[in-house]
Amino acid sequence: MKSTGDNIKTKNANWSFSGNVPNNFDNHVGKSVPMYKEGHDLVCRLSDFFLSDNSKCYEIGSSTGELTKKLSNHNINKKINFIGIDPIIEMIGVANEKCKDVPNISFICDDILNIELEKSDLIISYYTIQFIKPRVRQLVFDKIYESLNWGGAFILFEKVRACDARFQDMMTALYTDYKLEQGYNEEQIISKTRSLKGVLEPFSTQGNLDLLKRAGFTDITSVFKYVSFEGFLAIK
Repeated sequence: MKSTGDNIKTKNANWSFSGNVPNNFDNHVGKSVPMYKEGHDLVCRLSDFFLSDNSKCYEIGSSTGELTKKLSNHNINKKINFIGIDPIIEMIGVANEKCKDVPNISFICDDILNIELEKSDLIISYYTIQFIKPRVRQLVFDKIYESLNWGGAFILFEKVRACDARFQDMMTALYTDYKLEQGYNEEQIISKTRSLKGVLEPFSTQGNLDLLKRAGFTDITSVFKYVSFEGFLAIK
């Protein structure tokens, strides 16, 4: 077992969100993903255009419920049903505790492909689909598109690969510099990178656009970009 920082230990090609990760997740991801909280704020502001009274909103990969709770607080004057979906029981436990006083939030512990989604006005995936196996990724996008009401939106944030090797080398170097600036040492950075082999599988910007288009989306725009981290807005 090697340390990746923030009291999280993992093995080669074996990153997991279970175990003690949920208890340290918010701090770890906030330092690992550039502008993580600013992205949350952007998602909340975008929700203004799609959520109204009696809307339903799903977050796929809701982890500790941090973003789901922020969305509820941002839309506190509207009667909206927020549902977080995550396959890790420990994450659901942390999320339920965090949101126990928010009656319009509920969480489902299951794989997104096993769940029958109801019609919704907004679906969010915040750095989640990159962890779903590429062989079933299109099925997830298809399911999201079918669930949305006409005029509803899918907000997708993903780590992305560059379009060629030269740009990818630059992005990797810049991201390594960023993690060093956050206080992680070289050993922790290497341990995290090794643990994510075969677990984190980012697509390129074009690859994500292709998934969205094959699902049926035609109105798509980029709403966020920082080196290898990108946010998309797709409207049905």
